[in-house]
Amino acid sequence: MKRIFASLIALLTVVTVSSCSSETTPKSVTLIAHDSFVMSDDLIWSFEETFKYDLKIVRAGDAGAMTNKLVLTKDEPLADVVFGIDNTFAPVATKNNIIDGELTPIDFADVCFNIDLEYFKTNNLAIPARWRDLTKKEYKGLTVIENPNTSSTGLAFLVSTYAGFPPMTAGVIPPTVNWWLELRDNDVKVAASWEDAYYTDFSGSSGKGKYPIVLSYSSSPADEVDEQGNAKTQALLTDCYRQTEYAGVLKNAANPQAARDLIEFMRGMYFQESLPGAMYVYPVVEGIKLPDSWSKRAPAAISTIGGDLDVDANREKWLADFNWVFDVAP
Repeated sequence: MKRIFASLIALLTVVTVSSCSSETTPKSVTLIAHDSFVMSDDLIWSFEETFKYDLKIVRAGDAGAMTNKLVLTKDEPLADVVFGIDNTFAPVATKNNIIDGELTPIDFADVCFNIDLEYFKTNNLAIPARWRDLTKKEYKGLTVIENPNTSSTGLAFLVSTYAGFPPMTAGVIPPTVNWWLELRDNDVKVAASWEDAYYTDFSGSSGKGKYPIVLSYSSSPADEVDEQGNAKTQALLTDCYRQTEYAGVLKNAANPQAARDLIEFMRGMYFQESLPGAMYVYPVVEGIKLPDSWSKRAPAAISTIGGDLDVDANREKWLADFNWVFDVAP
């Protein structure tokens, strides 16, 4: 009888331990991403079927705002994995130790200005040759950009402006700051995010705003065509900033293995092929076929600048300059 009782106790112990182990193994993975992140239902289903997890997606504003949230919540992370930290905000993630391991590149895009062609044609206005021309009086009140404190697109362009002018001389206002002062006086609008600038303020998008010049991407015109297939917008392709977006496992993640599985999936062919159509960015994995329309309407930049600058070392100073010019809080 004692042997039978002991055997029952052992069996119950095994069942209890197995049950607890099952309950503590997460069956879901949570992804936090910027507001522009798009993943189709088919891709979500494919990931869930392949790796046997339920995927939950949390959107957290623009890349800058999202990165700041992750820093503030790093002890109790909002997700297991993050997508959308770019090369301008990656140093913030690294410095604050919010990523477990290395960030993994997923896509890239060239930050540049987009033009509403109909506006320029109707008003018989010459298209600016480069972004430096936006301070000219003929473009007064026509441009909307993003706040670099909260927007990765805005920060990318801020870096471009520091790369686009000679270094400062001691005791003299830097040429870049002078240019920003001229742009401010030319009635530029500063939007909080890329979504606000492009979909609300820009006249060439579905939002039908009043600004015919917007800070966006070289690939954005691929989505702006009329019923006859003619381009409605055009990108200024010189002196752009190449922005790379990353994914990473968050420190203290509840399910780090699932996070790694999701990153692996994002680097796979099906997800990479979806990027141009879903988020208007280029796949980072070589050999992925691009849509036919991209060769015509979404070419990569002719020239890029700013990639060699130390963003991490200069971020606070550059943002302070911008905030002084526009009298905005960081």
